[in-house]
Amino acid sequence: MELKDLKPQLVWKNFYSLTQIPRPSKKEVKAVEFLYDFGKSLGLETIKDEVGNIIIRKPATPGMEKRKGVILQGHIDMVPQKNADKVHDFEKDPIEAWVDGEWVRAKGTTLGADNGLGVAVAMSVLESKDLKHGPVEVLVTVDEETGMTGARALEPGILKGDILINLDSETEGELYVGCAGGLDITAELPYGTVPAPAHYRPYLLTVKGLKGGHSGMDIILYRANANKVMARVLLPLLRDMGVKLVSIDGGSLRNAIPREAFAQILVPEENVAGVTACIGAVGEAVKSEYATTDPDISVFATEQDDVPAGYMEDSAALAAMRAVSGCPDGVWRMSDAVPGLVETSNNTAIVKSENGRLYVKTLMRSSVDTAKEAMAEQARAVFELAGFKVTFSGGYPGWAPNSSSPILHTMKEVYRSLYGNEPAVMAIHAGLECGILGGAYPHWDMVSCGPTILSPHSPDERANVATVEKWWKFVTATLENIPEK
Repeated sequence: MELKDLKPQLVWKNFYSLTQIPRPSKKEVKAVEFLYDFGKSLGLETIKDEVGNIIIRKPATPGMEKRKGVILQGHIDMVPQKNADKVHDFEKDPIEAWVDGEWVRAKGTTLGADNGLGVAVAMSVLESKDLKHGPVEVLVTVDEETGMTGARALEPGILKGDILINLDSETEGELYVGCAGGLDITAELPYGTVPAPAHYRPYLLTVKGLKGGHSGMDIILYRANANKVMARVLLPLLRDMGVKLVSIDGGSLRNAIPREAFAQILVPEENVAGVTACIGAVGEAVKSEYATTDPDISVFATEQDDVPAGYMEDSAALAAMRAVSGCPDGVWRMSDAVPGLVETSNNTAIVKSENGRLYVKTLMRSSVDTAKEAMAEQARAVFELAGFKVTFSGGYPGWAPNSSSPILHTMKEVYRSLYGNEPAVMAIHAGLECGILGGAYPHWDMVSCGPTILSPHSPDERANVATVEKWWKFVTATLENIPEK
Protein backbone atom coordinates (compact mmCIF):
# COMPACT_ATOMS: atom_id res chain seq x y z
CA MET A 1 0.00 0.00 0.00
CA GLU A 2 1.17 3.52 -0.80
CA LEU A 3 0.44 6.84 0.90
CA LYS A 4 -2.01 7.78 -1.86
CA ASP A 5 -4.16 4.76 -0.98
CA LEU A 6 -4.65 5.84 2.65
CA LYS A 7 -7.70 7.65 3.96
CA PRO A 8 -8.45 10.50 4.04
CA GLN A 9 -6.91 10.62 0.58
CA LEU A 10 -6.79 14.41 0.38
CA VAL A 11 -4.73 14.69 3.58
CA TRP A 12 -2.29 11.96 2.60
CA LYS A 13 -1.95 13.40 -0.91
CA ASN A 14 -0.96 16.75 0.53
CA PHE A 15 1.36 15.17 3.08
CA TYR A 16 3.08 13.20 0.33
CA SER A 17 3.62 16.46 -1.58
CA LEU A 18 5.37 17.90 1.47
CA THR A 19 7.65 14.86 1.82
CA GLN A 20 8.97 15.58 -1.67
CA ILE A 21 10.14 19.09 -0.75
CA PRO A 22 13.26 19.56 1.42
CA ARG A 23 12.30 21.62 4.48
CA PRO A 24 14.74 21.38 7.38
CA SER A 25 14.57 24.32 9.78
CA LYS A 26 15.99 27.54 8.31
CA LYS A 27 16.07 25.88 4.86
CA GLU A 28 12.34 25.96 4.04
CA VAL A 29 12.41 28.31 1.04
CA LYS A 30 11.15 25.72 -1.47
CA ALA A 31 8.36 24.62 0.84
CA VAL A 32 7.31 28.22 1.49
CA GLU A 33 7.11 28.88 -2.25
CA PHE A 34 5.14 25.65 -2.69
CA LEU A 35 2.56 26.76 -0.12
CA TYR A 36 2.34 30.23 -1.63
CA ASP A 37 1.69 28.75 -5.08
CA PHE A 38 -0.79 26.29 -3.56
CA GLY A 39 -2.90 29.08 -2.07
CA LYS A 40 -2.78 31.12 -5.26
CA SER A 41 -3.76 28.08 -7.36
CA LEU A 42 -6.98 27.79 -5.32
CA GLY A 43 -7.81 31.42 -6.03
CA LEU A 44 -7.49 32.31 -2.35
CA GLU A 45 -5.97 35.39 -0.77
CA THR A 46 -2.39 34.35 -0.01
CA ILE A 47 0.24 36.35 1.87
CA LYS A 48 3.94 35.67 2.44
CA ASP A 49 5.47 37.88 5.13
CA GLU A 50 9.07 39.04 5.45
CA VAL A 51 10.33 35.90 7.23
CA GLY A 52 8.41 33.41 5.08
CA ASN A 53 5.27 32.76 7.11
CA ILE A 54 2.33 31.93 4.85
CA ILE A 55 -1.25 33.12 5.47
CA ILE A 56 -4.08 31.82 3.26
CA ARG A 57 -7.69 32.96 3.70
CA LYS A 58 -10.75 30.95 2.67
CA PRO A 59 -14.17 32.64 2.88
CA ALA A 60 -17.02 31.10 4.82
CA THR A 61 -19.31 28.68 3.05
CA PRO A 62 -22.77 30.15 2.30
CA GLY A 63 -24.80 30.59 5.45
CA MET A 64 -21.76 30.40 7.77
CA GLU A 65 -20.53 33.98 7.36
CA LYS A 66 -21.43 35.02 10.91
CA ARG A 67 -19.40 32.29 12.58
CA LYS A 68 -16.26 33.24 14.48
CA GLY A 69 -13.13 33.18 12.37
CA VAL A 70 -10.76 30.24 12.89
CA ILE A 71 -7.01 30.16 12.30
CA LEU A 72 -5.60 26.70 11.56
CA GLN A 73 -1.91 26.86 12.46
CA GLY A 74 1.13 24.67 11.91
CA HIS A 75 4.79 24.95 10.96
CA ILE A 76 6.44 23.97 7.70
CA ASP A 77 9.93 23.04 8.92
CA MET A 78 10.97 19.57 10.07
CA VAL A 79 13.74 18.15 12.23
CA PRO A 80 16.52 16.64 10.05
CA GLN A 81 17.70 13.48 11.80
CA LYS A 82 18.98 10.29 10.16
CA ASN A 83 20.66 7.05 11.04
CA ALA A 84 24.45 7.13 10.71
CA ASP A 85 24.41 4.61 7.85
CA LYS A 86 21.72 6.45 5.87
CA VAL A 87 22.88 8.54 2.91
CA HIS A 88 20.50 11.50 2.80
CA ASP A 89 20.83 15.23 2.18
CA PHE A 90 17.95 16.99 3.93
CA GLU A 91 18.50 20.12 1.82
CA LYS A 92 18.13 18.22 -1.46
CA ASP A 93 16.55 14.80 -1.06
CA PRO A 94 12.86 13.92 -0.58
CA ILE A 95 11.73 11.92 2.43
CA GLU A 96 11.15 8.25 1.59
CA ALA A 97 7.86 7.65 3.36
CA TRP A 98 6.29 4.19 3.37
CA VAL A 99 3.32 2.37 4.89
CA ASP A 100 4.17 -0.19 7.54
CA GLY A 101 0.86 -1.75 8.54
CA GLU A 102 -0.88 0.72 10.86
CA TRP A 103 1.94 3.26 10.62
CA VAL A 104 3.62 5.56 8.14
CA ARG A 105 7.40 5.72 8.56
CA ALA A 106 10.45 7.01 6.70
CA LYS A 107 13.44 5.00 5.53
CA GLY A 108 16.27 5.86 7.91
CA THR A 109 15.28 9.49 8.53
CA THR A 110 12.73 11.56 10.37
CA LEU A 111 9.34 11.44 8.67
CA GLY A 112 8.38 15.09 9.03
CA ALA A 113 4.88 14.24 10.25
CA ASP A 114 5.84 16.83 12.87
CA ASN A 115 4.40 19.11 11.56
CA GLY A 116 3.80 18.03 7.97
CA LEU A 117 0.55 16.31 8.84
CA GLY A 118 -0.76 19.47 10.51
CA VAL A 119 0.07 21.50 7.42
CA ALA A 120 -1.48 18.80 5.21
CA VAL A 121 -4.75 18.96 7.17
CA ALA A 122 -4.83 22.75 6.85
CA MET A 123 -4.14 22.48 3.12
CA SER A 124 -6.94 19.94 2.78
CA VAL A 125 -9.42 22.25 4.50
CA LEU A 126 -8.48 24.95 1.99
CA GLU A 127 -8.73 22.58 -0.96
CA SER A 128 -11.91 20.71 0.00
CA LYS A 129 -15.14 21.76 -1.72
CA ASP A 130 -17.63 19.91 0.50
CA LEU A 131 -16.84 21.19 4.01
CA LYS A 132 -19.01 23.59 6.00
CA HIS A 133 -17.18 26.30 7.90
CA GLY A 134 -17.04 29.95 8.80
CA PRO A 135 -14.14 32.21 7.78
CA VAL A 136 -10.89 30.21 7.85
CA GLU A 137 -7.32 31.44 7.84
CA VAL A 138 -4.36 29.09 7.58
CA LEU A 139 -1.14 30.24 9.21
CA VAL A 140 1.99 28.22 8.44
CA THR A 141 5.10 29.43 10.23
CA VAL A 142 8.77 28.85 9.51
CA ASP A 143 11.63 27.74 11.75
CA GLU A 144 9.55 26.46 14.64
CA GLU A 145 11.98 23.71 15.55
CA THR A 146 15.12 25.80 16.05
CA GLY A 147 13.92 29.09 17.46
CA MET A 148 10.24 29.74 16.66
CA THR A 149 11.42 32.72 14.64
CA GLY A 150 8.37 32.62 12.37
CA ALA A 151 5.98 32.92 15.31
CA ARG A 152 8.14 35.63 16.89
CA ALA A 153 8.10 37.71 13.70
CA LEU A 154 4.37 37.46 13.04
CA GLU A 155 2.91 40.92 12.58
CA PRO A 156 0.18 41.82 15.10
CA GLY A 157 -3.15 42.55 13.43
CA ILE A 158 -2.50 40.74 10.17
CA LEU A 159 -4.80 37.85 11.14
CA LYS A 160 -8.52 38.44 11.55
CA GLY A 161 -9.79 35.34 13.34
CA ASP A 162 -10.87 34.86 16.94
CA ILE A 163 -9.90 31.22 17.50
CA LEU A 164 -6.56 29.47 16.97
CA ILE A 165 -6.48 25.71 16.47
CA ASN A 166 -2.85 24.64 16.58
CA LEU A 167 -2.30 21.39 14.63
CA ASP A 168 1.04 20.46 16.17
CA SER A 169 0.18 18.03 18.98
CA GLU A 170 1.03 14.34 18.79
CA THR A 171 -1.58 12.25 20.59
CA GLU A 172 -5.06 11.74 19.14
CA GLY A 173 -7.84 12.12 21.67
CA GLU A 174 -5.98 14.75 23.68
CA LEU A 175 -6.63 18.49 23.61
CA TYR A 176 -3.77 20.68 24.75
CA VAL A 177 -4.39 23.98 26.50
CA GLY A 178 -0.90 24.78 27.84
CA CYS A 179 2.77 24.21 27.06
CA ALA A 180 6.25 24.77 28.41
CA GLY A 181 8.50 27.72 27.67
CA GLY A 182 12.11 27.22 26.65
CA LEU A 183 15.62 28.62 26.89
CA ASP A 184 18.81 27.85 24.94
CA ILE A 185 22.14 27.67 26.77
CA THR A 186 25.47 27.75 24.95
CA ALA A 187 28.70 27.12 26.85
CA GLU A 188 32.05 27.70 25.11
CA LEU A 189 35.50 26.63 26.30
CA PRO A 190 38.70 27.63 24.43
CA TYR A 191 41.50 25.09 24.55
CA GLY A 192 45.08 24.71 23.41
CA THR A 193 46.44 21.73 21.53
CA VAL A 194 49.47 19.60 22.33
CA PRO A 195 51.52 17.64 19.76
CA ALA A 196 50.66 13.95 19.73
CA PRO A 197 53.22 12.01 21.80
CA ALA A 198 55.03 8.88 20.68
CA HIS A 199 53.82 5.43 21.73
CA TYR A 200 50.12 6.35 21.70
CA ARG A 201 47.51 4.64 19.53
CA PRO A 202 44.55 6.47 17.95
CA TYR A 203 41.05 5.16 18.64
CA LEU A 204 37.53 6.25 17.78
CA LEU A 205 35.30 5.97 20.83
CA THR A 206 31.65 5.47 19.85
CA VAL A 207 28.35 5.66 21.72
CA LYS A 208 25.42 4.64 19.53
CA GLY A 209 22.19 2.66 19.35
CA LEU A 210 20.22 5.01 21.60
CA LYS A 211 16.58 5.80 20.83
CA GLY A 212 16.85 9.56 21.24
CA GLY A 213 13.59 11.33 20.52
CA HIS A 214 11.84 14.65 21.12
CA SER A 215 13.44 16.50 24.02
CA GLY A 216 10.04 17.66 25.24
CA MET A 217 7.65 14.81 24.49
CA ASP A 218 10.08 11.94 25.14
CA ILE A 219 12.11 13.34 28.03
CA ILE A 220 9.76 11.61 30.49
CA LEU A 221 10.73 8.21 29.03
CA TYR A 222 14.10 8.49 30.79
CA ARG A 223 16.13 7.39 27.79
CA ALA A 224 19.90 7.69 27.81
CA ASN A 225 21.63 10.80 26.48
CA ALA A 226 24.63 9.96 24.26
CA ASN A 227 26.59 13.02 25.41
CA LYS A 228 26.16 12.15 29.06
CA VAL A 229 27.17 8.55 28.38
CA MET A 230 30.25 9.72 26.47
CA ALA A 231 31.31 11.97 29.35
CA ARG A 232 30.85 9.08 31.76
CA VAL A 233 33.10 6.86 29.64
CA LEU A 234 35.75 9.52 29.09
CA LEU A 235 36.11 10.78 32.65
CA PRO A 236 38.01 7.80 34.11
CA LEU A 237 40.07 7.47 30.92
CA LEU A 238 41.23 11.09 31.04
CA ARG A 239 41.60 11.30 34.81
CA ASP A 240 43.21 7.95 35.65
CA MET A 241 44.50 6.19 32.53
CA GLY A 242 46.54 8.73 30.59
CA VAL A 243 44.15 8.91 27.63
CA LYS A 244 44.22 12.09 25.51
CA LEU A 245 41.10 13.63 23.95
CA VAL A 246 41.58 14.75 20.36
CA SER A 247 38.02 15.74 19.45
CA ILE A 248 34.40 15.10 20.37
CA ASP A 249 31.16 15.27 18.41
CA GLY A 250 27.82 14.34 19.97
CA GLY A 251 24.26 15.28 19.02
CA SER A 252 23.15 17.70 16.34
CA LEU A 253 19.94 19.48 17.40
CA ARG A 254 18.89 21.16 20.63
CA ASN A 255 15.40 19.68 20.53
CA ALA A 256 16.45 16.08 19.89
CA ILE A 257 17.80 13.82 22.63
CA PRO A 258 21.25 12.86 21.28
CA ARG A 259 21.40 9.30 19.96
CA GLU A 260 25.09 9.11 19.02
CA ALA A 261 28.40 10.58 20.16
CA PHE A 262 31.95 10.11 18.90
CA ALA A 263 35.33 10.98 20.37
CA GLN A 264 38.81 10.64 18.91
CA ILE A 265 41.25 9.58 21.62
CA LEU A 266 44.91 8.66 22.00
CA VAL A 267 45.65 5.63 24.19
CA PRO A 268 49.06 4.83 25.74
CA GLU A 269 50.39 1.66 24.16
CA GLU A 270 51.15 0.13 27.54
CA ASN A 271 47.60 0.70 28.73
CA VAL A 272 45.52 -0.43 25.75
CA ALA A 273 44.16 -3.49 27.55
CA GLY A 274 43.20 -1.51 30.64
CA VAL A 275 41.53 1.23 28.62
CA THR A 276 39.60 -1.32 26.57
CA ALA A 277 38.45 -3.05 29.73
CA CYS A 278 37.33 0.24 31.27
CA ILE A 279 35.33 1.20 28.18
CA GLY A 280 33.68 -2.20 28.19
CA ALA A 281 32.85 -2.04 31.89
CA VAL A 282 31.29 1.40 31.71
CA GLY A 283 29.40 0.41 28.57
CA GLU A 284 27.97 -2.69 30.24
CA ALA A 285 26.98 -0.70 33.32
CA VAL A 286 25.15 1.89 31.23
CA LYS A 287 23.44 -0.79 29.17
CA SER A 288 22.28 -2.53 32.34
CA GLU A 289 20.95 0.71 33.82
CA TYR A 290 18.97 1.52 30.69
CA ALA A 291 17.95 -2.05 29.87
CA THR A 292 14.28 -1.11 29.85
CA THR A 293 14.23 2.36 28.31
CA ASP A 294 17.23 2.11 25.94
CA PRO A 295 18.22 -1.56 25.51
CA ASP A 296 20.33 -1.20 22.35
CA ILE A 297 23.07 1.09 23.70
CA SER A 298 26.48 0.23 22.33
CA VAL A 299 29.81 1.65 23.60
CA PHE A 300 33.05 0.61 21.92
CA ALA A 301 36.43 1.82 20.65
CA THR A 302 37.90 1.11 17.22
CA GLU A 303 41.59 1.53 16.47
CA GLN A 304 42.34 4.00 13.66
CA ASP A 305 45.11 4.09 11.07
CA ASP A 306 46.01 7.76 11.12
CA VAL A 307 47.61 9.35 14.18
CA PRO A 308 46.29 12.92 14.68
CA ALA A 309 48.75 15.79 14.85
CA GLY A 310 47.73 16.83 18.35
CA TYR A 311 45.25 16.56 21.18
CA MET A 312 43.28 18.83 23.49
CA GLU A 313 45.27 20.02 26.50
CA ASP A 314 44.57 17.77 29.47
CA SER A 315 43.16 20.40 31.82
CA ALA A 316 40.59 21.60 29.27
CA ALA A 317 39.52 18.09 28.27
CA LEU A 318 39.01 17.00 31.85
CA ALA A 319 37.20 20.22 32.80
CA ALA A 320 34.91 19.88 29.79
CA MET A 321 33.92 16.29 30.56
CA ARG A 322 33.34 17.15 34.22
CA ALA A 323 31.06 19.99 33.15
CA VAL A 324 29.11 17.79 30.71
CA SER A 325 28.80 15.17 33.42
CA GLY A 326 27.61 17.73 35.97
CA CYS A 327 25.20 19.60 33.71
CA PRO A 328 21.57 18.96 34.75
CA ASP A 329 19.90 16.70 32.22
CA GLY A 330 16.55 15.01 31.74
CA VAL A 331 13.57 15.51 34.03
CA TRP A 332 14.41 18.00 36.80
CA ARG A 333 10.96 18.30 38.39
CA MET A 334 7.46 16.98 37.79
CA SER A 335 4.46 19.31 37.93
CA ASP A 336 2.64 19.68 41.22
CA ALA A 337 -0.40 21.11 39.44
CA VAL A 338 -0.83 18.61 36.59
CA PRO A 339 -0.28 14.91 37.46
CA GLY A 340 2.10 13.17 35.06
CA LEU A 341 3.35 16.39 33.44
CA VAL A 342 7.05 17.21 33.39
CA GLU A 343 7.44 20.72 34.79
CA THR A 344 11.14 21.40 34.14
CA SER A 345 13.81 19.57 32.12
CA ASN A 346 17.07 20.04 30.27
CA ASN A 347 18.50 18.32 27.21
CA THR A 348 22.31 18.28 26.94
CA ALA A 349 21.91 18.29 23.21
CA ILE A 350 25.23 19.03 21.51
CA VAL A 351 28.86 18.59 22.56
CA LYS A 352 31.33 19.47 19.82
CA SER A 353 34.93 20.56 19.51
CA GLU A 354 36.24 22.52 16.53
CA ASN A 355 38.86 25.19 15.82
CA GLY A 356 40.15 25.35 19.37
CA ARG A 357 36.71 25.69 20.95
CA LEU A 358 34.54 23.14 22.73
CA TYR A 359 30.82 23.91 22.69
CA VAL A 360 28.01 22.51 24.80
CA LYS A 361 24.47 23.43 23.76
CA THR A 362 21.37 22.62 25.77
CA LEU A 363 17.63 23.28 25.62
CA MET A 364 15.76 23.88 28.87
CA ARG A 365 11.99 23.67 29.13
CA SER A 366 9.62 24.56 31.94
CA SER A 367 6.01 25.52 32.50
CA VAL A 368 7.22 27.63 35.46
CA ASP A 369 9.42 30.55 34.42
CA THR A 370 11.16 30.85 37.80
CA ALA A 371 12.04 27.16 37.77
CA LYS A 372 13.50 27.53 34.28
CA GLU A 373 15.60 30.43 35.53
CA ALA A 374 16.80 28.46 38.55
CA MET A 375 17.83 25.50 36.42
CA ALA A 376 19.60 27.82 33.98
CA GLU A 377 21.60 29.33 36.83
CA GLN A 378 22.56 25.87 38.04
CA ALA A 379 23.86 24.98 34.59
CA ARG A 380 25.66 28.32 34.35
CA ALA A 381 27.41 27.62 37.66
CA VAL A 382 28.57 24.19 36.49
CA PHE A 383 30.02 25.52 33.24
CA GLU A 384 31.55 28.69 34.62
CA LEU A 385 33.31 26.74 37.37
CA ALA A 386 34.86 24.65 34.57
CA GLY A 387 36.05 27.78 32.73
CA PHE A 388 33.34 28.04 30.08
CA LYS A 389 31.77 31.25 28.82
CA VAL A 390 27.97 30.87 29.10
CA THR A 391 25.27 32.66 27.10
CA PHE A 392 21.48 32.41 27.23
CA SER A 393 19.38 32.90 24.08
CA GLY A 394 16.16 31.97 22.32
CA GLY A 395 13.96 32.18 25.40
CA TYR A 396 10.25 31.91 24.77
CA PRO A 397 7.24 31.93 27.10
CA GLY A 398 4.97 29.08 28.03
CA TRP A 399 1.26 28.99 27.34
CA ALA A 400 -0.89 29.26 30.46
CA PRO A 401 -3.95 26.95 30.44
CA ASN A 402 -7.45 28.45 30.24
CA SER A 403 -9.90 25.93 31.67
CA SER A 404 -12.88 28.15 30.76
CA SER A 405 -11.95 28.32 27.06
CA PRO A 406 -15.09 28.40 24.83
CA ILE A 407 -13.35 26.60 21.96
CA LEU A 408 -12.21 23.90 24.37
CA HIS A 409 -15.84 23.41 25.42
CA THR A 410 -16.95 23.21 21.78
CA MET A 411 -14.25 20.72 20.83
CA LYS A 412 -15.01 18.48 23.80
CA GLU A 413 -18.67 18.37 22.78
CA VAL A 414 -17.77 17.63 19.14
CA TYR A 415 -15.39 14.83 20.11
CA ARG A 416 -17.97 13.30 22.44
CA SER A 417 -20.63 13.36 19.72
CA LEU A 418 -18.29 11.77 17.18
CA TYR A 419 -16.64 9.09 19.28
CA GLY A 420 -18.75 8.64 22.40
CA ASN A 421 -16.05 9.47 24.91
CA GLU A 422 -14.44 12.50 26.47
CA PRO A 423 -11.11 13.75 25.10
CA ALA A 424 -8.34 14.27 27.62
CA VAL A 425 -7.49 17.90 28.37
CA MET A 426 -3.75 18.25 28.81
CA ALA A 427 -0.77 20.54 29.07
CA ILE A 428 2.39 19.54 27.22
CA HIS A 429 6.08 19.72 28.08
CA ALA A 430 6.99 20.51 24.47
CA GLY A 431 7.13 24.06 23.17
CA LEU A 432 4.15 25.04 21.05
CA GLU A 433 3.92 28.33 19.23
CA CYS A 434 0.70 29.22 21.07
CA GLY A 435 2.56 31.00 23.85
CA ILE A 436 4.34 33.33 21.43
CA LEU A 437 1.36 33.83 19.12
CA GLY A 438 -0.91 34.53 22.07
CA GLY A 439 1.40 37.36 23.06
CA ALA A 440 0.76 39.09 19.73
CA TYR A 441 -2.95 38.21 19.77
CA PRO A 442 -4.00 38.12 23.42
CA HIS A 443 -7.71 37.88 22.56
CA TRP A 444 -7.33 34.52 20.81
CA ASP A 445 -9.02 31.44 22.24
CA MET A 446 -6.56 28.58 21.63
CA VAL A 447 -6.44 24.78 21.63
CA SER A 448 -3.91 22.36 20.14
CA CYS A 449 -4.66 18.88 18.77
CA GLY A 450 -3.17 16.28 16.46
CA PRO A 451 -2.95 12.61 15.42
CA THR A 452 -0.76 10.06 17.16
CA ILE A 453 2.90 10.50 16.20
CA LEU A 454 5.55 8.49 18.03
CA SER A 455 9.28 9.26 18.37
CA PRO A 456 9.27 12.64 16.61
CA HIS A 457 12.70 14.22 16.08
CA SER A 458 14.24 10.77 15.52
CA PRO A 459 14.47 8.32 12.59
CA ASP A 460 11.95 6.16 14.48
CA GLU A 461 9.26 8.82 13.91
CA ARG A 462 5.99 7.27 12.78
CA ALA A 463 2.38 8.40 12.32
CA ASN A 464 -0.59 6.19 13.11
CA VAL A 465 -2.83 5.95 10.04
CA ALA A 466 -6.17 5.40 11.79
CA THR A 467 -5.71 8.41 14.08
CA VAL A 468 -5.09 10.72 11.13
CA GLU A 469 -8.56 9.90 9.79
CA LYS A 470 -10.15 10.37 13.24
CA TRP A 471 -8.37 13.69 13.64
CA TRP A 472 -9.43 14.93 10.21
CA LYS A 473 -13.07 14.17 10.98
CA PHE A 474 -12.71 15.89 14.34
CA VAL A 475 -11.12 19.07 12.93
CA THR A 476 -13.67 19.40 10.12
CA ALA A 477 -16.59 18.72 12.48
CA THR A 478 -15.21 21.38 14.83
CA LEU A 479 -15.15 23.91 12.00
CA GLU A 480 -18.78 23.12 11.24
CA ASN A 481 -19.75 23.70 14.88
CA ILE A 482 -17.96 27.00 15.56
CA PRO A 483 -20.46 29.38 17.18
CA GLU A 484 -21.47 32.76 15.82
CA LYS A 485 -19.75 35.92 16.94
